[in-house]
Parts: sequence; C-alpha cells; structure tokens
Amino acid sequence: MMTHKEKLSALRAAMQQQNLDAYIIPSSDPHMSEYLPDHWRIIAWLTGFTGSAGTVVVTRDFAGVWTDSRYFIQAEEQLRGSGFSLVKLIIPHTPEWIAWLKENLPPGSRAGYDSNLMSMLLHRRLFNEFGNHNIHTVPDIDLISPLWQDRPPFPPAPAFEHPSDFAGKSVTEKLSVIRRKMKEFQADYTLLTALDDIAWTFNIRGKDILYNPVVLAWALVSLDEASLFIRLTKIPRKLKDKLLKQNIFIKDYDDFFREIAKIPESKTVYLSPSATNAHIYHMLSDVNHIIRDPSIPALLKSAKDKSESAHIRQAMIKDGIALTKFFYWLEHNIGKIRITELSAAEKLESFRAEQEHFTGPSFATISSFGSHGAIVHYTPSPESDMELTVPGIYLLDSGGQYFDGTTDITRTVMMGEPTRQQKKDFTLVLKGMIDLAMCRFPEGTKGYHLDILARNPLWSAGLNYGHGTGHGVGYFLNVHESPPSVNPRCDNGPGAVLEPGMVLSDEPGLYREGEYGIRTENLLQVIRDRETPFGSFLRFETLTLCYIDQKLIEPSLLSEEEKEWLDHYHEEVYRKLSPRLDEELRKWLKKKTKKIMNDK
Repeated sequence: MMTHKEKLSALRAAMQQQNLDAYIIPSSDPHMSEYLPDHWRIIAWLTGFTGSAGTVVVTRDFAGVWTDSRYFIQAEEQLRGSGFSLVKLIIPHTPEWIAWLKENLPPGSRAGYDSNLMSMLLHRRLFNEFGNHNIHTVPDIDLISPLWQDRPPFPPAPAFEHPSDFAGKSVTEKLSVIRRKMKEFQADYTLLTALDDIAWTFNIRGKDILYNPVVLAWALVSLDEASLFIRLTKIPRKLKDKLLKQNIFIKDYDDFFREIAKIPESKTVYLSPSATNAHIYHMLSDVNHIIRDPSIPALLKSAKDKSESAHIRQAMIKDGIALTKFFYWLEHNIGKIRITELSAAEKLESFRAEQEHFTGPSFATISSFGSHGAIVHYTPSPESDMELTVPGIYLLDSGGQYFDGTTDITRTVMMGEPTRQQKKDFTLVLKGMIDLAMCRFPEGTKGYHLDILARNPLWSAGLNYGHGTGHGVGYFLNVHESPPSVNPRCDNGPGAVLEPGMVLSDEPGLYREGEYGIRTENLLQVIRDRETPFGSFLRFETLTLCYIDQKLIEPSLLSEEEKEWLDHYHEEVYRKLSPRLDEELRKWLKKKTKKIMNDK
C-alpha cells in the first residue's frame, strides 16, 4: 500500500506525462454530491484528509488542500507528514485556489482536471479566469483511476421505495409539477443529476452514500416522457414494475450519456449549473440551454407539503424521546461507569433505533468532550476517543434518518458546575439561536439577510463563529439540502428566498480552541405569519423537541422576550414528549423544562 507521499509522487509523474503544470481535484462525484460514496472519496485516499469540503491543487513544487474553518484543526492533524499543506480558506465555499493558481502559474501553463467531478458553474469560471491569464484548462483528464488500484467498487446496494404513506405525492404528481415548471421556462427537457432530486422525484431511496438515503442514478424528463437511469442490478423487480406502471422508462446507469447525446439541437434543456458536471455540459454544448439554479426538483422538494410536514413533526417527537432517554442515561451514569465519546454516540444510536421507522444516523455523530468540542466537525475515532468526566462540557451534534423525516440537533451540556465564562458563552450562543427563531420577516427574504440575528449577541461581545448559521434539511434525504441557507456568504440566486414549508437549521456556536465548544441547534420550518398593509409576512416554527441545559444559562443575559420564548419552548417539549415517557422520565423531564422566568 502506497503512503500519501508516494501517491503524491505518482500523481506528479502522471501530470508530467500529460504535460500538466497543475492538477485540480474537487471533493465531488459526477452528481456534484457533498457527501460521497467511497468510490469517489479521492481526497481522503490521496491526502488522508476526510472532511466533507475541500479542494486539492497539485503543482510541480506544491501540493495543498484548501478547506474552511470547520476543518482547520482536523486538517492540520490529518495532513501531517502527507506531503500536502493545509491552505485555510478566508471565505468558506469560495474557490480561493483559483487566485492562487493565477498568481503562481506562469503564462502558458496547463491546468488539468476531471470534468466529471467539476461543476459546469466552476468549469465556466475556470475557463474565463484562466483564459484571461493565458493559463490553458485541460478538462477530461482522469489521473486518479490508474493510480488507485484498490479503489472501492461502485456501490452495489439495491434501491428501495419510499412508501406512499410517507412520500405524500405520487411520482406521477411530482412529474406533473416538474413539467409545469418546465413549461414556465419554455424547456423541452430537464436533466436530474443530483441524487436527492432523483430520490425525491421517483420516491426511491438507497444506501449508496453513508448517512444519505440516496441511490446512484440519473434521470431525463421531457414534456411527455421520463427515464430513470440506474444499474439494473440495483432495482428490485417489484420497485421496477411499480415505476413502469407510472410510465417511467428504466434504463442502465451508463446509458444516460448516450441518451442525452440524442437530444435534438433544436430543443431547449434546463440545466442547474451547480448540480451538473462539466462533462455533461460539454456533451450538450450544441443544444439550447436554460442555465439556472436551483434545479426544478430542488426548489420543489425544499418546500415541504402538508403531508411531509406532518410526518416530520412525528419524526421530531420520536427523536425527542430518544434524546430524552439518552441525556437521562448520561446524567445518571456519568462518573459511575466509563463513558467515552464513542460509547456515548453508540448509546444514543441505540435509543434512536428503538423508534419506529428509524434507518440510521443522518450524519456521523459529533460526540465531542472538552477541547474536542472546539473542532467543529469532530468525529471520534478509537485513536481520539476521550472519556467524559466531571467537570467538563459535552457537545453532541447528531441526527436520525426516519421514513418520516430527517433530524439534526445539537445540545451542549455541562458535567459538573460551569464557570462564569462558560455560562456567558453558552447564553450568548443561546440568545442568537432564540433571536433567529423568533424573527418575523417579509416574503421574499433570503436566508443570508437573517444571519445577523444569530450573530449579533456574540458580535456585541467581540465573539464570532466561522461556519454558517443554518442549512436546509431534506425529508428522509440529505441532512444538508440546497437551496435553503442562513449564511452571510451564500446567496444562492432565486432559490435562496425563504419559502413556506422549507426546513432549515438554526445553529450558532462558539469555539475556544484547546478548551471547549458550544453550539445549540434546532430545526425550524418557515410558515406563514400574517398579511399587513406592508405585505405578506413569514415566521419560523421550531420543530426540534429537546430540553436546553439550564445549568449553563446566565438568566441575567436573556431579555424578557427571550426568557418567554424559552419557557414556551420547554412547555412544548414537555407537552409533546411526556405522554410517551414512563413516570420516572416524565418527572426528570419536568425538572429539565422548568420555567426560567422564575429565576429572576
């Protein structure tokens, strides 16, 4: 087995054979997924860095991994001795490596990449910016496959149906809405390339990406036909027959490219530039394009309908029960038995597994004690596993996948007695979470407009956090769902407008490196508020049901309105969860949800 340094040397040798001065590797697959099947986890294989966001750039004398502040500490540890350097992004989600290459490559240089792994959006930017500096882009260069001899195979797991009892609309109904949108844009075809778009449209799910219940597939929708492209060994007969009855053509995954090559030049194709890879874009260069983000299914699926919303609320109750049982267990066993970050995460999963229709975690549980809490996307391993002891702060960011919804919640709890600084830090984070949850806003507002509400209490104290405040959440789909976002640096075009039905997270935090991390996260749903002479207004409804540790709250820092919100929230947590708990758990939860207004 080659070391990371040996892999780097082999890559440079391959670059020399192709006369390349630079090679670019994004964290992606042909579907532009955020989380990847093992088959496409190229950066992890090449460098050892396992974060979900990053770009590798290799030149003849430098090799770097560009990533954002969520992964700085992790990347420094994982890249040590690999031959790759960490390059810290100043602005998350931006390709700052483009500017670096323009500064460091001489005119006439050749920069290569695999266009199957590069979005058409980024490809077009590279072509324009590099062209202005006389740097030649060389797409369609796959240097990795010949080097990765023990590469994991294409995921073999079969697809399965998302039952109609949970899916809400039928496939026929969803295609009808998609076609109505196509007609609005005067499109003859639309390509479905993002895996969650396809899963939602065809009411199918899979196990091809860990934590994300999606299946590797493509889809092509015209005004009168729809084809699903999937490895035929992955689709069970019963599911295939059901789709055929809804007039869906089932074709092999690899036939997708032959089919799109047949689209007549006179036709118009709707393409999402962020969800379509550059190779597909090249294949369709001669047809008319409507290039617009987000994709049609992305916008439709992000606004959950009444049926989906009702199911999500049931999933939140189940998740709340599991979390209540877990924190009760933790409080009554800390200091009595050995509990570590890993064993705590496993215990929480066992409580979730007791709930009906649970299929697994929605992401790798961030079970982080003490200084590990300051690593935003820390995942415990046997090597890093830390014991939970008193005193100390425990940050737990976790989620579940249920047939009736996807959950994502963070709670920070205190083992022992907190310091004054810990209470202040926790309360400022809590204020930001509450202030965003309470806000009302006019229709047409974008998520990034509201980000300041969560940051303001921290900013006022000279504090901040480096990640976004909120992301969209799917419905038994990806825990990170575009386009909803609450992030000052993310304006995702027309799709960034907050629409009724959208579900997104509210998760400000504060991280003191080497000491502890604090984050409090609930999921919110956008709902209608009221009509006034000044227009239509929207607000958020909090979906997550789990108590907030009052031991860490400094009540004097909360406004009366914030205290009132917290008391009402805790009333709802107790009201919805207590009927499903035994007497002992009910009494314990009652104490945890006591009114803070009494602590004046």
